[in-house]
Amino acid sequence: MTDYAGFVTRAIAFAIDVALIDLAAVTVAIVVGLGISALDVPDVVVTIAIAIGGVAYVVWCVGYFATFWSTTGQTPGARVMGVRVVCASGDDPVRLRAAVVRLAGMVLAAIPLFAGFLLILVDDRRRGLQDVLARTVVVEHPR
Repeated sequence: MTDYAGFVTRAIAFAIDVALIDLAAVTVAIVVGLGISALDVPDVVVTIAIAIGGVAYVVWCVGYFATFWSTTGQTPGARVMGVRVVCASGDDPVRLRAAVVRLAGMVLAAIPLFAGFLLILVDDRRRGLQDVLARTVVVEHPR
C-alpha cells in the first residue's frame, strides 16, 4: 500500500523550498544592488535591472521546481521531509511538461484563498488541484 504525504508535511517541504529560493534571490539582489550603487548609472538602467530581476526570479522559481520534480521527483524540501512527486498512474518520474503544469496548478490553487490546497485534506490520495491537473501524487519516500 502506498503512503501518501499529508498536508502539513507538504507545507513544510514547500516552506523549505521557498526559503532556499528566496535566499538565493536575495543574495543575487544584494550583489547586483551593491554593484549598481557603486556605479553612477542612470535611473532607466536601475529600472531595467529591476525588471530583469523580476523576470529572472520567475524563471528561477519555475526552473527550480520543474527541474527537481522532473529529475529526482524531490526538491530539497521534499527530500528533508521524506516525500516524492510521482505520476499518479505508477511510480514513474514526472515529465518536464507535467512538472510545469503542476507548478501552474499550484498558482491556480493559491488564487482562491488557497482553496485548491484544501483538496489534500479530503482526497483519498491526498491530491491537491496541482496534482489533479498534472496527474501526480506525493508519496512518502524515506531517505
